[in-house]
Amino acid sequence: MPAPVNNNASTEQVIDYHASAPSCRDLFMGFFILGLTGFGGVLPMARRMIVEKKRWLDGNEFTELLGLCQFLPGGNIINLSVALGNEFRGLRGALAAILGLICAPTAIVVGLGLVYARYQNDPVVEHLFAGLAAGAAGLLLSTGIKMLLPLKGKWLSLAIVAVGILAIAGLRLPMLLVMLVLAPVSILLYWRSQK
Repeated sequence: MPAPVNNNASTEQVIDYHASAPSCRDLFMGFFILGLTGFGGVLPMARRMIVEKKRWLDGNEFTELLGLCQFLPGGNIINLSVALGNEFRGLRGALAAILGLICAPTAIVVGLGLVYARYQNDPVVEHLFAGLAAGAAGLLLSTGIKMLLPLKGKWLSLAIVAVGILAIAGLRLPMLLVMLVLAPVSILLYWRSQK
């Protein structure tokens, strides 16, 4: 796959994706740091780590892989870690990535659960969790916007996204039902547009 090129008139910058496949240790440590620092909103940080920092995938590959992971049962980021680890290092890579992702958060959740059980009625704790929820929502919105950028000018794809958002957020239809309808429709429309 050729490296994406930024065709800026003043400078030409080549970003080398896939320079080297990550080792199992790289996968474990990347997802460990992600799990440790991305508490409550890992997806935005996952994209930044995988695409912008480590350059294991480019933006389009990340969006495609995430789309597959969202269609599968389970948490998106967990599915993403397994799929990415498997892509680069097979079963060992998948295990390294998922163990890296869940080790730190599991310990933190157990510890916070013990603290919350004791202080759950404290108004300061209630406000703290409300603030964390707002921050997580902002991170998710930011990631959604970044994922839309590769679709700039692709009106058919953007229309499918708009229909999906309207169906799920506006009409409150079940996501599985929307995905089961929109996935084959979008594949068919894309196939027909390539003829």
